[in-house]
Amino acid sequence: MSDTHAILEACASPSGLAAELEPFPCEGPLALRFSKNPFLMAPMAGVSDAAYRMMARAGGAALAYSEMVSVTGIHYRSQKTWELVEPDEAEPDLAVQLFGADCDHFAEAVGKVCDRMCDKLALIDINMACPVPKVTKGGGGSALLDDAELAARIVRTCVGESSVPVTVKIRRGRRMGEEVAPEFARVMVDAGAAAVAVHGRYANQMYRGEADWGVVARVAEAVDVPVIGSGDVSGAAEAVRMLGECGCAAVMVARGSYGNPWVFGQARGLLAGDEMAEPDPARRIAAFCEHVRLLDATDAHMARGRSLAGWYLRGLPRAAYWRGLATSCVTLRDYLELADRLRAEMGEA
Repeated sequence: MSDTHAILEACASPSGLAAELEPFPCEGPLALRFSKNPFLMAPMAGVSDAAYRMMARAGGAALAYSEMVSVTGIHYRSQKTWELVEPDEAEPDLAVQLFGADCDHFAEAVGKVCDRMCDKLALIDINMACPVPKVTKGGGGSALLDDAELAARIVRTCVGESSVPVTVKIRRGRRMGEEVAPEFARVMVDAGAAAVAVHGRYANQMYRGEADWGVVARVAEAVDVPVIGSGDVSGAAEAVRMLGECGCAAVMVARGSYGNPWVFGQARGLLAGDEMAEPDPARRIAAFCEHVRLLDATDAHMARGRSLAGWYLRGLPRAAYWRGLATSCVTLRDYLELADRLRAEMGEA
């Protein structure tokens, strides 16, 4: 296995950023953390594995989240579930996002995650936002928006078992035209939530249409804990704009980080008044190589590199051609050879 520490150090990362930003006017450990760097890598199912998280942290993210983790999977001792939880040794810390609808399973899961991760655990986040039917049909994810009483019991249960802050992620509401987020957030905070992340779409919108950032501002006005904005943050400029317009303490970047681990550092630089240039093609190819090396080093399925190729090589000459070649890559060597061929072609241009 490769030395992930060495690979992490080699990842392109921002430099010369301000060490401190203005404190956010909320109390608690998360407010202090977000005052130093308010740009977070969002939890993304099938995306935010250890390699992805390390690239985001190297690119300037203050915090990275695990993929969604089933509390029922932990209850039944699923090794695949635990693989989603445990950070790589090179990761500084990790926010673990849990989903489910059973209070007993949540209590068990939180206790086990805290015991196993110790000081690598930054916070526990409860997913109350996922709109995917396989999650909601069991009462988890955005289905909890229809049952604030159960959601509050889950929060209280998790707070009672956790050694770290417990947060929640919600959506605007379950169905179009039925906004519940501000009042729902108040109930979650009363139950002990240390922060609330808000995605600006209704659950039945899935990821269609535009996110309404106004609901982020309304939730921020409704509660006295840090609020994290989410939805349609496609780049550094949008991240900084959401922070300024919505009165939130932090911003989650999800799809805007695809092939762009620099987005977090760029956003922090903009906030500090420094413009950061977009990475040139050579840097994008180098970052792609580092990312697939991290996939290999962390024993991830190398097929994930095919998606990475599509993201990192987007906008390069003959990008569609190179993406097509990437679909045949199986090993680390395949991806690195593809990158070498791309460099050679660009050198001839």
